Amino acid sequence: MSTTLLNIIFAVVVAIAFAALNAAYLVWAERRGAARIQRRPGPNINGPFGLFQPPLDGVKLMAKQLMIPGGADKVLFVAAPVLAMFPAIMSFVTIPFSQSIVARNMDVGLLMIFAFASSGSMALLFAGWSSRNKYAMMSAVRSVSQAVAYEIPMLITAITIVLMTGTMNLMEIVNQQGPSILHWNIFPVFGSSHNLLMPFSFLIFFTCTLAETNRAPFDLGEAESELVAGFHIEYGSMGFGLFFMAEYANIVIGSCLTTILFLGGWHPPLPFLGFIPGVVWFLLKIYILIATFIWIRWTFPRTTIYGLLNLSWKILIPLSLFNLLFTAGLLKVF
Repeated sequence: MSTTLLNIIFAVVVAIAFAALNAAYLVWAERRGAARIQRRPGPNINGPFGLFQPPLDGVKLMAKQLMIPGGADKVLFVAAPVLAMFPAIMSFVTIPFSQSIVARNMDVGLLMIFAFASSGSMALLFAGWSSRNKYAMMSAVRSVSQAVAYEIPMLITAITIVLMTGTMNLMEIVNQQGPSILHWNIFPVFGSSHNLLMPFSFLIFFTCTLAETNRAPFDLGEAESELVAGFHIEYGSMGFGLFFMAEYANIVIGSCLTTILFLGGWHPPLPFLGFIPGVVWFLLKIYILIATFIWIRWTFPRTTIYGLLNLSWKILIPLSLFNLLFTAGLLKVF
């Protein structure tokens, strides 16, 4: 077996372990955060601060039998959770956590992540259609329409960064943002293009990340009062568990991309803090963003499907297109 193949297998195993660990303990963090925001107890029985609750939940899910509804398409029903998890795992392979910690540095790493992310919509559609449940099907259609609507401004904003940096290599995008916080792409003065709209680009990208990961107030695919549990209503055991893991893995990937494109990646905010390893800064930034995800979910109410789609098609897409043209004009002039 060649060294390259061994490296690929090792990278995939590490990515799966990292995604599973994050899925388990981000659920714990979300439950604790929600409890604190809503002034109620969170998980606090199993282990100190309830830290043993995630592995116990995992054992419970794995011990249950996967029940397939009568009349369902068995092949697609079983394949949908795996297909939901696959893009998230593969995206971790090209994400650089520091100058030296990256499984595979690719010149088109950004394009690869968006290519894998677009295939996630197929998993939602397969899950809803194969379940032979009208609520699951309606939820799948809503989730896919939401994903398509918010992938467009997200991709246009990413193209803006590509225009500024001249590359789709994620490590190169980070390297062009040193050496201090004022040189990160979120700030317009010392950034690559001196674009005054970059803070708005960050807000557009972050909003689209919320919507793409199906988080409140954009969780219209799981509107309990309308569609029960959404596209995965017929799933139990690890079928449901894989969808859950995929959601939290996508949250981590969205936070990683936001950190790489706008927040300087592994660079410290001030040069004299460079003695702290870059991977520590990278993880600190992504977990601050994830904490913001949790805060937003348990603070703001769910919107309506019409308001959700109007926000993308009537506001975010025109703004992101204007920002792209404005950036192109600045690069042409200066």
